[in-house]
Amino acid sequence: MTARISLDPPRSVLYRGVSWYSNLTYGKVIDPVRAAAHHTRVLWAGLRFELAVGRWKALDPDLKALAVMVTASTVGCGWCMDFGYWTNRRRGMDARKLRDVPEWRGSTLYGPLERDVMEYAEAMTATPPQVGDELVDRLRTSLGEAALVELTTMISVENMRARTNAALGLTSQGFKDHCEVPGPAQGKAAGQG
Repeated sequence: MTARISLDPPRSVLYRGVSWYSNLTYGKVIDPVRAAAHHTRVLWAGLRFELAVGRWKALDPDLKALAVMVTASTVGCGWCMDFGYWTNRRRGMDARKLRDVPEWRGSTLYGPLERDVMEYAEAMTATPPQVGDELVDRLRTSLGEAALVELTTMISVENMRARTNAALGLTSQGFKDHCEVPGPAQGKAAGQG
């Protein structure tokens, strides 16, 4: 599948700055940025929003990753799955858990809390949402209210990302298969990148 929108947007000052940052951080300009750059205000709002989301720390990062990846898998966003696998592997998450996300129900790798988080992500992503009281009660007891709110909002955020990317026809950029940017512990001194 090819993108349903040109990935060669007008080269505004904002887009040039974001492209520089994306190249520095990810080794390439990520396609969601290239797509959003057709509308400068959408790109600017998205950047500010993603910076704010990145500061949320009430929820364990691995649980957050599993919720986001299950949401992306449920929506069918190949770009999100590719990028999510890469970013979470880079931060040290177990590759087996990331690979098993699409078939998490049949996997033996996940504990009860992880399974509740993934079930919640699927239930929230259904249209209409299929969230049950018992599941929310278990999550609130296990996580606390602040982390439950963050989990719920992260699933909503990923629904927006994944549905936008899928609708625009954005697919894998090869992040999962290539590690062009060194991991945090490796640094540029290791001669990679």
